[in-house]
Amino acid sequence: MTLHDTSLDIRAMDPKKLIAGATGNWEIICGLEVHAQVTSKSKLFSGASTAFGAEPNSHVSLVDAAMPGMLPVINGECVAQAVRTGLGLNAQINHRSTFDRKNYFYPDLPQGYQISQFKSPIVGEGEVIVDVTAAEQIIVRIERLHLEQDAGKSLHDQSPNLSFVDLNRSGVALMEIVSKPDIRSAEEARAYVTKLRTIMRYLGTCDGNMEEGSLRADVNVSVRRPGEPLGTRCEIKNVNSIRFIGQAIEVEARRQIEILEDGGKIDQETRLFDPGRGETRAMRSKEEAHDYRYFPDPDLLPLEFDDAFVEGLRAGLPELPDMKKARFMRDYGLASYDAGVLVAERESADYFEAVADGHDAKTAANWVINELFGRLNKEGKTIATSPVKAEQLGAIVEMISSSEISGKIAKDLFEIVWTEGGDPRQIVADRGMTQVTDSGAIEAAVNAIIEANPDKVAQAIAKPTMLGWFVGQVMKQTGGKANPQAVNDLLKAKLGI
Repeated sequence: MTLHDTSLDIRAMDPKKLIAGATGNWEIICGLEVHAQVTSKSKLFSGASTAFGAEPNSHVSLVDAAMPGMLPVINGECVAQAVRTGLGLNAQINHRSTFDRKNYFYPDLPQGYQISQFKSPIVGEGEVIVDVTAAEQIIVRIERLHLEQDAGKSLHDQSPNLSFVDLNRSGVALMEIVSKPDIRSAEEARAYVTKLRTIMRYLGTCDGNMEEGSLRADVNVSVRRPGEPLGTRCEIKNVNSIRFIGQAIEVEARRQIEILEDGGKIDQETRLFDPGRGETRAMRSKEEAHDYRYFPDPDLLPLEFDDAFVEGLRAGLPELPDMKKARFMRDYGLASYDAGVLVAERESADYFEAVADGHDAKTAANWVINELFGRLNKEGKTIATSPVKAEQLGAIVEMISSSEISGKIAKDLFEIVWTEGGDPRQIVADRGMTQVTDSGAIEAAVNAIIEANPDKVAQAIAKPTMLGWFVGQVMKQTGGKANPQAVNDLLKAKLGI
C-alpha cells in the first residue's frame, strides 16, 4: 500500500468526509476531467484567432469550417503550453504522442469528428498538492493530460424557431486534465480546481476565466459505504464554475444515496447540472452513448520531441505557488495561511513582495491581506485595478514600522490614498498626520484624562483591564496621533498598575 492509498483510507474514516444517509454513512468518490483552454493567439490546427468576444463566425478558417481538402497543421506553441502544464503538475512528459479522431455528430462540429489524443497523450501521470483548509492538505493524482480541439457553440436563444451555430471556438486548443478518483468531498473538489487554475495562471498556459468558457469540468461522482468497492459513477458534463462544481457533487451524491437506500441501483449515465433548480438531470445513458470509433488521425504525424525541448521549457518556468509559499514562510516568517492567501494569484504575490521590499514583512502581509484585499473585494476591483499601488502601500507600512504614524492614522491615510491618490509621505507632512511621540505632550493628555475621571481611576486600579478605556480617551483627545504604546506605558506608571 502506498502512502497516498493510506491517506485515502484515513480520509474515508473521517466523519467530516462522510454523508449521513437514512441507513448509515456514505462516502463520495469523485474524479474530475478539467477542460482548460490553452493560452495561444491562434487555434490548435489553424492560424485563426482565439480572441474572446468577437462577432459570431468571424474567427473561422477554412480548416475550422472543415472545408474539403483542408489539412490541420499543429500549433507548436500549444504543444509547448501543454508540456509546461505537465511540468507544473509534476507529471511525466511523453516524448512521443499521437492524435486520434473521435467520431460523433453534433451541429457545431463541422468535421463530424474531434481531433483528440486517446491512447498516447502528451502528458502522463502527475500530482497536485491541494490545501483544502489551513490545516488539511491532500494529494490528487493526475492520470493524464491530452490536447484536443474544441467544438463550436450552438445558440438557441436568438430565435423562437431556429438554432444558430457560432464556429469561433471551433478548433480552439484545449488541455483535458484527468484526475484519479481521489476526491472525497465537494470542498476538496473546489480546492483542487482552484489550485489547478492557480498553477496554470502562474504558468501562463490558461487564463482560467470560467465566465468566458476557458475552464470547465466534467465531474464524475459515485457513492459507497466506507471501505466497500467503488460504486457506479455518473458524469456531470460541462460545469462552468468552481461553486457549481461543489454544488453538483453534493446534489448528485444525495440523489444516488436516496436511490440506493430505497433499494434501487445507479445507472451509469451522463447528466447535466441545473444550478437554478439545484438538481442534476439525465442527458444520455451509457447504453445510448456514442461509439466514438477512435482511430489515428491520418493527416497528423506522431508528435515527437527530445529531452532538450522539455528541459528548455523547464528552465523557463516561473516560481510556482507551492515553491513561492514555502519561500514566503521561510524568508518572510509568514504563517502558512497568510502565505497561502498571498500566493493564490501571481499578481497578489508580486504585489506583496513589492510592498514588503525593505519593510517589515508581517506588517506588509497584514495590510495586503486585510486592508487591501478587503477593500478590493468590497468594490469589485483586482490587484491590476487597485487605486493603491504597491509603492504607496509600502510607504504606509514603512511609516507604521518607524512609528511615524499610528495604526489609526494609517487607516485614515490608506483611505485618502485610495480615494485621492498621491504620495503618502507628502500627505502626512501636508496634513499634520505625524504621530505624537513627544512625552511631554502625551503626559499632559494623560494627566487631563486622569484628573477628569477619578471614579474611572479607582475602577482601573481595581480592575486593570479598564486601562483600555483610558488609552482610548487619550487617543481621542490627541486625534489618534499619540503613540499607543507610549500612552499605555505612561498610564500604567501613573496608576501604579
